[in-house]
Amino acid sequence: MSETTGASYASAGVDIEAGDRAVELMKQWVKKTRRPEVLGGLGGFAGLFDASALKGYERPLLASATDGVGTKVDIARQMGVYDTIGHDLVAMVMDDIVVCGAEPLFMTDYICVGKVHPERVAAIVKGIAEGCVLAGCALVGGETAEHPGLLGPDDFDVAGAGTGVVEYDRLLGADRIRKGDAVIAMASSGLHSNGYSLVRHVLFDRAGHALDREVPEFGRTLGEELLEPTKIYSLDCLALTRTAEVHAFSHITGGGLAANLARVLPDHLHATVDRSTWTPGAIFDLVGKAGQVERLELEKTLNMGVGMMAVVPQESVEVALTTLADRGVESWVAGEVVDRGDHAEGAALTGDYAA
Repeated sequence: MSETTGASYASAGVDIEAGDRAVELMKQWVKKTRRPEVLGGLGGFAGLFDASALKGYERPLLASATDGVGTKVDIARQMGVYDTIGHDLVAMVMDDIVVCGAEPLFMTDYICVGKVHPERVAAIVKGIAEGCVLAGCALVGGETAEHPGLLGPDDFDVAGAGTGVVEYDRLLGADRIRKGDAVIAMASSGLHSNGYSLVRHVLFDRAGHALDREVPEFGRTLGEELLEPTKIYSLDCLALTRTAEVHAFSHITGGGLAANLARVLPDHLHATVDRSTWTPGAIFDLVGKAGQVERLELEKTLNMGVGMMAVVPQESVEVALTTLADRGVESWVAGEVVDRGDHAEGAALTGDYAA
């Protein structure tokens, strides 16, 4: 009589032991993000954050955001580099939170894989933890899910959610912006984490470039340029609010510079941004030329070299630029807030980019 073997979770493609191994490997990195308000350790059902830390606020507002990294994860997969994509995730979440003036407090992550490779998962979490340190927040928990049959063995995706806090009377936004305010641009580190569907289509499908192609303008391979981590501005923005009067921030992500700046402007005001005040990096030129992408299409898809903007009164410009320079952030006055008048709603770019 033949013996039959019943189905199991393992035979369905889910390796619980590999997941446990991944958790053990990531603990050392998560520990580096710990803040004094965090209770307990990794492995609980929920992350705990001591809310009594907010007692010093008169009227604390909690700010929350969630995001992912998009198809940039496919570049990481093809390159076999997993310890930088987490920086992108933290930036996409926490730099949204700091826009309203909120201090990042804590974050959770979600990693979905076709097959758990413990070292890969730990490398992803390492990047997230390093990003949390740069943003000043704690990584209080997360989830790794194995989806065999839905994702290939090497496929993965990441997402995260974060929480911050801001005093009600220090909330930044459209209500504070005034005619004549200066628009200060902060340089991006590259493409950041938006527009990669266009970038991949243009560079790989249309131009036929390979990730290992050496690009003299980059001083490295195309793949290395595409994996450059998103700059995390959270602590730089908070420092700016302590040294200068800031009316608003705008995180330049999907939709481009004009559309994101418009999100923080009041209805009766308009912002003009002068392209001649900066030169976009070589990657933007490569994407444009390789795909014959029109400038307006590039500008509504990519950050074009600006990752964050601050709107400040004219009398705060000098101290704002000095503060950012002292923190190693390249910045410049890129535009001004004006009456809406005959202008279209929101913000617009003028002039040509500097050579």
